[in-house]
Amino acid sequence: MDAPYGQLEQLEPGIARLLAHNPSPFTFTGTQTYLIGDAEVAVIDPGPADDDHVDAIRVAIGSRPLRAILVTHTHRDHSPAARPLAQLTGAPVMGCAPLALESVGPRADAAFDGDYRPDRELRDGDTLEVDGWEVAVVATPGHTSNHLCFAYRGALFTGDHVMGWSTTVVIPPDGDMADYMASLGKLQGRDDRVYYPAHGPAVTRPKQLIRGMLGHRMQRERQIQRILEGGARDIPAIVAEGYPGLDPKLVPAAGGTVLAHLLDLERRGLVERAGELWIGR
Repeated sequence: MDAPYGQLEQLEPGIARLLAHNPSPFTFTGTQTYLIGDAEVAVIDPGPADDDHVDAIRVAIGSRPLRAILVTHTHRDHSPAARPLAQLTGAPVMGCAPLALESVGPRADAAFDGDYRPDRELRDGDTLEVDGWEVAVVATPGHTSNHLCFAYRGALFTGDHVMGWSTTVVIPPDGDMADYMASLGKLQGRDDRVYYPAHGPAVTRPKQLIRGMLGHRMQRERQIQRILEGGARDIPAIVAEGYPGLDPKLVPAAGGTVLAHLLDLERRGLVERAGELWIGR
């Protein structure tokens, strides 16, 4: 079945979804923008710079007041539509802090939205009211240093921190594996009934998925250590052995996540680095 691009899907009372037309190996069928509320609404992750998607959001809002435009993080498939939507509606952009692209590393502009400027920066524990219900901010750094999730009526909107179709990419220098694992642990301690990710289907057993994701990351860490013990010394060799048959388009992302694991292992004294080479201890 073709993805229903531009078609509003009512997921439950007070929660609806619009799919942007930006499918890719990294976005699955595309970025999912959520509308929460009934009499008044907020938008979560307005998506990429796509006039058709912005117009679909505007049509879905209709004559209802738009309370806020909420952004989980500043990757280009999540935040660029925020400002055009704000200009159309007068609603404030609220969400994560902007990133200084020079701190993110080379080619940052390809992935990060350098034009993002929120009207209000949100931090862990902040709240706002939408349609008589509280929206709570949950900081979840790891995928990016500025990643946020939003809790509303028992649901958690997880952005890219937890996805419904794939594991999450963690790429240094902005992505950090220790932060990512800590953020997974933070969600494990919550009692959300459902996750609505920016990519992929809803997660109806959140705690089970979090346990699996933590286990997967620990398994990947042990695998990297075994590969180093077997004689591999650089990231391309680790990726070739650890990700057999991987789509070539995804090799750089896998290499970034391997680097994130290696940097975490290095901080813990379990591997050491010599230039571009890595040695187990």
